[in-house]
Amino acid sequence: MKRIGLVTSGGDAPGMNAAIRAVTRVAHSEGLEVLGFEHGWDGLINNRFRELTPRNVGGILHVGGTILHTSRSPEFRKPEGVRKVADVLALNNVDGLVVVGGDGSMQGALALSKVSDALIVGVPATIDNDVYGTEETIGFDSAVNTAITEIDKIRDTANSHDRIFIVEVMGRMRGFLALTIGLTVGAEVILVPEVEYSLESIVRTLEVNGAKGKKAGIIVAAEGIGDTHKLMREIEKKAGVEVRLSVTGYAQRGGNPTARSRLLANLFGNKAVQLLLNKQGKMMACLENGKVASIGLKQVCSNEKQLDLSLMKLAQTLAT
Repeated sequence: MKRIGLVTSGGDAPGMNAAIRAVTRVAHSEGLEVLGFEHGWDGLINNRFRELTPRNVGGILHVGGTILHTSRSPEFRKPEGVRKVADVLALNNVDGLVVVGGDGSMQGALALSKVSDALIVGVPATIDNDVYGTEETIGFDSAVNTAITEIDKIRDTANSHDRIFIVEVMGRMRGFLALTIGLTVGAEVILVPEVEYSLESIVRTLEVNGAKGKKAGIIVAAEGIGDTHKLMREIEKKAGVEVRLSVTGYAQRGGNPTARSRLLANLFGNKAVQLLLNKQGKMMACLENGKVASIGLKQVCSNEKQLDLSLMKLAQTLAT
């Protein structure tokens, strides 16, 4: 193990830069060279990289996004694209590759590991927190706190005007963000893609709350539940209350990573390098029972992380 590569893939997440810094500095402390491939898998396909050193990754620990940039690569989804990446790694004498990204990136890492002589290791980084095998991903805590800051302000307005606010958060396929955000802001209703909802149930909750004297309320909805504009109009019509919609959008992806996201980036980055030094490929750094561990990429990609639906019930109880 003399030279390793590093790539950030898929959607960006706060803490990716911290992971780049951690991998680079730990690797150099072990006598390894580090090549940072730019713009995700496309950078590997087109052989675009820069050398990463302890000095040129300085000052990025607190910065959101990724200095290596990222993208979603249609070409890499094809077998010939994966083969190109393997050839580029061989061309540059890369002995190991650290892939920083979400569920799709881990799928790509596993596919690459089957055709490349380089050892492939994953570092889970996504605001969606939907990667199987790890309790938490880099960036999740940051995205949650970004949304909480906004919703706390919205709650002030909701209380002042006796309004219901629907706050749409990110999560096209999964509801980990919406559930955690909803629970921690005391939302009266939480809507996630995994659970079918009914307009009648939402209206009934608002009516019960109104009878208790609660004239304002927050509904946290993952973007994957459907048209929140339409839902806003339907609730207004059915419940006879003022409803407003606020979409947090891509703000959740950016901004300074929280201490938690930086900590995971440091720990996962170190673990990834140690796995490569121990010649353990096809693995992913993870958090298991609160401790840093590793799990096989095949297991990660063959299973789906389950949402803890008991938290939905707890949120309902706490919001009464």
